Amino acid sequence: MDGISSEEGATAVKLARRILQEKIGGEEIATVSVPDSFREKRGVFVTLSRKGDLRGCIGYPTPVLPLAVAIPEAALSAALHDPRFQPVRADELSEISIEVTILTPPVLVLSPPARRTEAVTVGKHGLIIAGHERTGLLLPQVPVEYHWDARTFLDQVCIKAGLPPGTWRDDDTELYTFEGQIFYEEEHT
Repeated sequence: MDGISSEEGATAVKLARRILQEKIGGEEIATVSVPDSFREKRGVFVTLSRKGDLRGCIGYPTPVLPLAVAIPEAALSAALHDPRFQPVRADELSEISIEVTILTPPVLVLSPPARRTEAVTVGKHGLIIAGHERTGLLLPQVPVEYHWDARTFLDQVCIKAGLPPGTWRDDDTELYTFEGQIFYEEEHT
C-alpha cells in the first residue's frame, strides 16, 4: 500500500480535531501545517468515538478531494451529518476520540461470486458492495473489531447497504476491496 508516514497520520488527526474544535467548539485554533502529500487526492474516512462507542463515521471512499480538504470535510460531516446520530455538541468534544483512515482506491473483485470469500482478507481489506441501486461500505478495522470471518464480513456489508445478507453472491452485484491506514488520536482535550 502506498501510504503516508506516521507523522503525516498524526497531522491528519490534528487536522480533524482542529475543525471540530473550531466549528463545533467555537475555539480559535492555530492553523495546522499540512505536508505536500496532503495535496494528493485520496479516499478518507473519519470515525468519531465517545467513551468507546461509535459517535459518527463519514468519508470519501474514492480519491475525489485532496487530503487537506477531505479530512476536515469528513470530520465535520461525521460530527454533524451522520444520520445514525444526533450532531456532536460542544460539551462532548473533550470525550470524543478521532480515528482517520486513509484509503487506497477501490479495486473490483473479479472472481466469481461463489469464490468472493477467498478474495477478502479480514484485517487487510475494506469492502464496498454495489448492486440493486444500493451501495454499502465497511472499513478494514470493522471485521477485526467484531471478530468476523470473511463470509460474515460480506454479509454485513450487504446489510450496511440495505441489502439482504448473501446478496454478495449475486452475479449482478459488484464487490470492491480497498486497504486503509488507520491513525488514532493519541490524546485530546
